[in-house]
Amino acid sequence: MSDPDAQLYLRHIESRRQHTDQILSELGYDALLIHSGRSEMRFLDDHSPPFRANAPFVAWVPQPFAEDSLLEIRIGQRPRLWFCQPDDFWHVPPDPPAGWWSEQFDIRICRSSEDWQDCFGRERAFAVIGRRSDLESVLGTGDLNPEALLQRLHESRTRKTEWECQCIEEANRIGVSAHLAAANCFDAGGSELEIHLAYLAAAGLDQDHLPYNSIVGLNEHAAVLHYQHRQSGAPESRHSFLIDAGAHCHGYASDITRTWAADGSSEFADLIKAMDQAQQRLADQARVGNSFVDLHHETQLAVAGILEQADIVKMSPQSMVESGVSGYFMPHGLGHFLGVQVHDVAGLLSSEGKPLAPPEQYPALRLTRVLESGNVVTIEPGLYFIPTLLERLKASPEGRFVDWSRVESFKPFGGIRIEDNVRVTEDAPVNFTRAAWPE
Repeated sequence: MSDPDAQLYLRHIESRRQHTDQILSELGYDALLIHSGRSEMRFLDDHSPPFRANAPFVAWVPQPFAEDSLLEIRIGQRPRLWFCQPDDFWHVPPDPPAGWWSEQFDIRICRSSEDWQDCFGRERAFAVIGRRSDLESVLGTGDLNPEALLQRLHESRTRKTEWECQCIEEANRIGVSAHLAAANCFDAGGSELEIHLAYLAAAGLDQDHLPYNSIVGLNEHAAVLHYQHRQSGAPESRHSFLIDAGAHCHGYASDITRTWAADGSSEFADLIKAMDQAQQRLADQARVGNSFVDLHHETQLAVAGILEQADIVKMSPQSMVESGVSGYFMPHGLGHFLGVQVHDVAGLLSSEGKPLAPPEQYPALRLTRVLESGNVVTIEPGLYFIPTLLERLKASPEGRFVDWSRVESFKPFGGIRIEDNVRVTEDAPVNFTRAAWPE
């Protein structure tokens, strides 16, 4: 990772403090306590899943793996961070706080949660953010995860500071480098597992430090939207490769997807090229004032246009979208907010906190807002040959307009998804992913 910009981080914390103080004052709270979280054992086991700190904590403290720490925020005061470094010979404790970020906090090193539990009894009116099972024994009179407070804090996270954008930009640089290594491994005949390991090595990240479980799918596995396995053996024949994988920088994520054809001159390669061109047009529309619902509608039209041009469906793009045919080939939404959470918060709420449910036609949409400057979103159109959905389409009245022999020829390739991370600005969008990709 590149050296952090301490001045950008300082301005980030100043913005967080000013906004949070205002919210606490207006809601009548004297203090806010944010817990980083705690590992939770699996049922009937003495092992826990990989730990990742709660997102509201990481939005302040760039320590995504700091367990059982507490951020104490009081109006008009420097935030106090109870940073937990257990005296533990079973596990390696976290590194001591680095100067470039710790200078913004009153740091108190603690050995266990017992050291910060008194914070829950100092104020009469205070709010707490964290998991109930971690805090219920010490909560006292604190309001746990009050909806009005969370909504306003979530809203503030929809517009990224320069520090946050720098982190996402760096996470894209790391992710793009690793994607290229994965593609080279695919070209060399690697299995899904070997490709995944090549990705990790290039990113310099452990599996447990990825922002999400990478999707590495060869051939028909690319048709499983959240394909979760990685086979150790290479398939007998190679048709295609889809990888959806990210990286992180100080807890901020990248979320990138690319698709390759084994034969660059095949018809499937032509589909990838058409999808890539459509994706870039859509990414350029991630501009202030544009509705993400409308962008998703444009995406469906773009996918339908590709289906028509490839002689897969003999309908006009408009008719495909109106009848729902295009949705059989792209059943997911165009994208989502991105930040300390891969699917970042407030995508289905207005800026006033009112629900913005997806339209009935597009129930999978994760983002339904009008875009604003400072938003960072993913733009990820796709076109898939998913057997279970194709069976439903074949049984529908519109099935007669599909060239099923063409569909069968594409099934072994699985599908296509192209995904970039884009910053919305007052001017043209900034595509972090394309900027990091070598020409």
